[in-house]
Amino acid sequence: MEPVRRKALVDAALRVIGDHGSLAVTMSDIARQAGVSPALAHHYFGSKEQLLIETIRSLLRQLRSDTVAALKAARTPRARLSAVIRVSFHADQFAPETIAAWLAFYAEAQRSEETRRFLVIYARRLRSNLLADLKALLPADAAERIAEGAAAMIDGLYIRQSLKSAPIGIEASIALTEDYLNALLATASPSSRGEKGRPHRTTQGQMT
Repeated sequence: MEPVRRKALVDAALRVIGDHGSLAVTMSDIARQAGVSPALAHHYFGSKEQLLIETIRSLLRQLRSDTVAALKAARTPRARLSAVIRVSFHADQFAPETIAAWLAFYAEAQRSEETRRFLVIYARRLRSNLLADLKALLPADAAERIAEGAAAMIDGLYIRQSLKSAPIGIEASIALTEDYLNALLATASPSSRGEKGRPHRTTQGQMT
């Protein structure tokens, strides 16, 4: 039962953080949501801080798993770029409680070195996934610049979801990012016009 209860507590933490919009929640709040006693929650995680760290770990694991699956299904560098974009705006990632939790962890990263470390891992993975296939289509300097811009656009559009008065849907977010990428690919490499799926070199060692 331990793995089941640990997952139930992580899922409960995600929901409670989402409801509160911050990490200012108690172990009792989370335990109540999971349907277990606070003592059992402490038994499995030791402290609220460790439970919150496991929650962000679970978000990163799910995102990585989805990315790996999407990249395996894509056949060309350009298709893999689209796969990374689509996974970033996956419906699960767009759930209100998930968005609220990510924002809460970003705020916590200003105070917590461990939380900051996990968010740096996320940022590096996103950039690396974009860069690996951009380098197959463009010179290295152009690939670096576009990877930074695309990652910033993905994060910015995701954060916009927290603005209840001006949300942007999944498909609109994907379309905006694809438009940005297409425009930059066409500008940076004339050969990319009409040949977006043709790699100029292999992409061994791509980080996911």
